[in-house]
Amino acid sequence: MSYERLKYERLKVERRGAVGWIIFDRPDAGNAMDAVMFDELERAWHELDDDPDVRVIVNTGEGRAFQTGVDVAQVAKDRDALREHSRRTRDATLQFTAWHCQVWKPVIAAVNGVCAGGGLHFVADADIVIASSNATFLDPHVSVGQVVAYEGIALIRKSPMEPIVRMALVGRHERMDATRAHQLGIISEVVDPPEALREHAQALAEKIARNSPAAMAATKRALWGALEHGLTDACHAGSQQLVSMWGHPDQEEGPLAFAEKREAAWARTGSSEA
Repeated sequence: MSYERLKYERLKVERRGAVGWIIFDRPDAGNAMDAVMFDELERAWHELDDDPDVRVIVNTGEGRAFQTGVDVAQVAKDRDALREHSRRTRDATLQFTAWHCQVWKPVIAAVNGVCAGGGLHFVADADIVIASSNATFLDPHVSVGQVVAYEGIALIRKSPMEPIVRMALVGRHERMDATRAHQLGIISEVVDPPEALREHAQALAEKIARNSPAAMAATKRALWGALEHGLTDACHAGSQQLVSMWGHPDQEEGPLAFAEKREAAWARTGSSEA
């Protein structure tokens, strides 16, 4: 199913069963983000998050690139077009990834090729990242006179710091391959052959979609919230997410379905809020 209620020019937004897809669709420009794509991404995340039939969201790209960050050509030629997004960057109020938009449904990034610069936001902000065997990662910000900040800061929560600093300082002159990214914990799986990536991502998402949407949303809030706190505070905050499920119908349905050897009929919700 494609979403026709709202027209997208730079994205493909689809639902395949319980799995929503956001696909960057500027293959001739390396799927770089121009002003239109920035606006559409915020809308797409919210649309899939609000759809009660979507339980998991997969993010990937058309063509040979996953995502190559801000459209530098537009920056050079039309600064006004990105003025609002520059303000959001300055004020730390970005709204183009799932984490920015407070999406509490599970999100899988399926990296299908080059992931560069601002494209690393989508790797850092996904819950699970898988990549095709020909995927590569680089951060060319310093090579065009820009600063590495948001993406690198988030990635050092997933990876040892030194490889991320190296990627930031070497810029466009070196690429990290999928095998190395897997070794560092930046991605959880390398998919080979590359053309199997979408099928594999769909299968993984369908496994996840079998679980309680409300329990997954509460779990995601607890685990992502832990990055904002020390151990004791994170456990206290996590306990509140745990307690939030007490009395929820899924807590009765889960054990009953297990005992009866059937698939659970989870409560249907209109958003990822538990």
